Amino acid sequence: MQVAIISAVGQNRVIGINNQLPWRLPEDLKYFKALTMGCPMIMGRKTFESLPGLLPGRPHWVITHNADWQAIGATPFSSIQAAIDAAQLAGHERVFIIGGGEIYQQSLAVADTLYLTEVALSPEGDAYFPVFDSAIWQEVSREQHVAANGIEYAFVRYNKA
Repeated sequence: MQVAIISAVGQNRVIGINNQLPWRLPEDLKYFKALTMGCPMIMGRKTFESLPGLLPGRPHWVITHNADWQAIGATPFSSIQAAIDAAQLAGHERVFIIGGGEIYQQSLAVADTLYLTEVALSPEGDAYFPVFDSAIWQEVSREQHVAANGIEYAFVRYNKA
């Protein structure tokens, strides 16, 4: 089973501010939807709460230390590994780790693919993507784009060496 991390990342590694994305890139949201459709999305509680609602067609699996936490449409797990194990048991071919920063940090060791939208901005932020070792992660594809609003970005895929 593939364990993939997906994120949009600024040049300064910023991924969010006040539980929101620091840029407006509709193309990235479409890319995110196309990749994650049908796959369980593993996320932290704050990331789940930052969503505009349930994203259709994808199970929402939330990592939380609060055993009493519940939300309609979400399945809580005590750890990332517990969620990955559940996905494997259920026969899923791929899961996506969708944030936030702490969940990304914990997931780098178990992930085998990174799907990063590298955004050519360095915005203010309070959530960051972890630094990853380029000796371990090899870039295998890059698609350069310019959004209608002038923001330059690239869809980049890295595989674990």
